[in-house]
Amino acid sequence: MPHLIGPDFIGIQTEDLAAARAFYTEIVGLKAAPQSPPGAVVFDTTPVPFAVRIPMGELKGQGGLGEGIAIWFGCDDADALHDHLVENGTEIVFPPKDGPFGRYFAFRDPFGYTITPHTVAPS
Repeated sequence: MPHLIGPDFIGIQTEDLAAARAFYTEIVGLKAAPQSPPGAVVFDTTPVPFAVRIPMGELKGQGGLGEGIAIWFGCDDADALHDHLVENGTEIVFPPKDGPFGRYFAFRDPFGYTITPHTVAPS
């Protein structure tokens, strides 16, 4: 039977691609991949690539973008990233706490998406 294997690409949509690139590189600290298709910015993330792109269709307002979907990113230090985002005026959904995958918190990006970073143990 055909079946899903697992996520191998995550993309979110925004109408302001330049602002999304700036936020995710300058504030969150992701590195843009050397090449991206037109209308998108792909970031150098592993094991799953992450991108922002202009909408494929009309976005019906910004309210509730990504509601009900959990997008988690591994990071080297959730507490330090939280403090950095607060210093840069990023909306925090909930502060760092201990969970099943280590320390984690959630922030809302400028486009309405909730992102959850968690500390990943070094391999």
